[in-house]
Amino acid sequence: MINNENKIHSIDSTSSLQASSVSAICQNCKQDFIIEIDDFNFYEKIKVPPPTFCPECRTIRRFLWRNERALYKRPCNAPGHTEEIISMYSPDVPGTIFDQKYWWTDEWDPMQYGKEYNFDVPFLAQFKELMEQTPLSALQNVNSTNSEWCNPAVDNRNCYLSFAATKNENANYCDRIANCQDSLDLYVGNKTELSYSSLFIENCTKVHFSRHVRNCIDSYFLYDCNNCSDCIGCVNLRNKQFHIFNKQYTKEEYKKEKEKLALGTFEGLKKMQKKFQDFLSSLPHRHAHMINTVNSTGDNLENVKNARFCFDILNGMENSKYCIWGGYGWKDSYDGLGCNGELMYELSDAGAVGRTCSNTYFSVAIINSIDVQYSHSIKGCSHIFGCVALRDKQYCIFNKQYTKEQYEELVPKIIKHMNDMPYKDNKGRVYKYGEFFPFELSPFCYNETIAQEYFPLNKEEAIKRGYGWKEKEIRNYQIDIKSTDIPNDIKDVKNDIVGKVIECEHKGTCNEQCTEAFKIVDSELSFYQRMNLPLPHLCPNCRHYQRVKQRNPLKLWHRKCMKEGCLNEFETSYAPEGSEILYCEKCYQQEVY
Repeated sequence: MINNENKIHSIDSTSSLQASSVSAICQNCKQDFIIEIDDFNFYEKIKVPPPTFCPECRTIRRFLWRNERALYKRPCNAPGHTEEIISMYSPDVPGTIFDQKYWWTDEWDPMQYGKEYNFDVPFLAQFKELMEQTPLSALQNVNSTNSEWCNPAVDNRNCYLSFAATKNENANYCDRIANCQDSLDLYVGNKTELSYSSLFIENCTKVHFSRHVRNCIDSYFLYDCNNCSDCIGCVNLRNKQFHIFNKQYTKEEYKKEKEKLALGTFEGLKKMQKKFQDFLSSLPHRHAHMINTVNSTGDNLENVKNARFCFDILNGMENSKYCIWGGYGWKDSYDGLGCNGELMYELSDAGAVGRTCSNTYFSVAIINSIDVQYSHSIKGCSHIFGCVALRDKQYCIFNKQYTKEQYEELVPKIIKHMNDMPYKDNKGRVYKYGEFFPFELSPFCYNETIAQEYFPLNKEEAIKRGYGWKEKEIRNYQIDIKSTDIPNDIKDVKNDIVGKVIECEHKGTCNEQCTEAFKIVDSELSFYQRMNLPLPHLCPNCRHYQRVKQRNPLKLWHRKCMKEGCLNEFETSYAPEGSEILYCEKCYQQEVY
């Protein structure tokens, strides 16, 4: 129980507060949040003050610096370049944008934009000016072949509109996938092929419309199944074959029942989806999806120890909190998005697979670097503060070179200046040393970023909270096929549909970055025909938003096991108002078939 006398509006140091947890009031949402004893220990370890934003507002603040899906055509600003390039930065964003191939060369020097520190101007105001003057890369798309419309992306081949994608081939319209092939519309997938419209899927082949599945083959509409094949509409199965709605069939019976479901038609899929959702609601859910975890809370965690309020962590994490999307040895860190390394705090996209960082704080897009603070787009650097687009440098401030002694003397003075003359944003929120970049310094509007995907707002709400809003692009498509006229059965689709403009069923009326229309490409049509799947009725962005809605939110609630007689309690990402039957891990395992 927190005594109201311990409630604070701001914290400037940890020295007098480490004896107990305290309740603070978030600068942004004005709600109470708790800072635990262990939190204070971490902040003291890395020598930063406690936060003045609550965990959710800190997450949104980092999300506002990550635009994945909003891609534009704009002129390249590199010297001698006149071509249009694909960019995550809108043409109306102030700043200098180079095509990524040129940006990575040594033909330009980011140090030429260096500037002296000015103690008469707030630090973050000076950083904003530096970021607008120093060239940024149009995309984060490295070593990819025929995959120009992907971002961020590494080592992909023949991929289209896939985001946060690594080492994939022939994967279109996917998000957060690795080592996948010949698949469409996946969300959080690994080592999967010939699969469609599924999320949290690993090591599967020909699995469609499924969630939380591993090692499955030739199946539709699965939930929390492992090592199954030829199954349809099944929940909580292990090592099964020829099941429909968890009922065993012979091989011949299964084929006949599958034919009756007409899964190659749009109407057949709609009916199946409704029936599957009703069946899923009737069976128990595990309170969290965790594999080999110790003393941890969150969801979708694998090989994790002492991690709290963390989500979507793979292949290892220790002693961390409020972290999302990452792993691979991530440890001793707080408030990270898409990271890999140790002693990291308040970061968006730092480290990633095989590119670790350490002692890195309050920064965006950092690779293989040590002791980096308040910087953007940094690779292979150490001991830098307030820099943009540097590579293989050390002891730099505002892209200006210093000696080790000069650097170590100046940084404490800048930190003191940040506290004495803090930056104030358009809503009066105060940013002293220890706060991540303000919302208004981001080059992206709220609805261009992943913040809109996981914490959706409408235009009025976003503007009221001081966020930027990107107005809808005026589109004058000549629609070739209305959404109501899309063939119901894939067998009735002719090859001449390729390249035609198809109306999105949402028609731009949703809040999901709807493109209002879309086209089918050759490889996509071949996939639908090969898999006997009907054409989609939504554009790729709207389809992505429908998948995100199927996952649990990035939040936790304290709840009790619903198994009669069980007294276990837990933290879960299932909201209390939900209709799911929720079991603790022990009770859930007793229900697995």
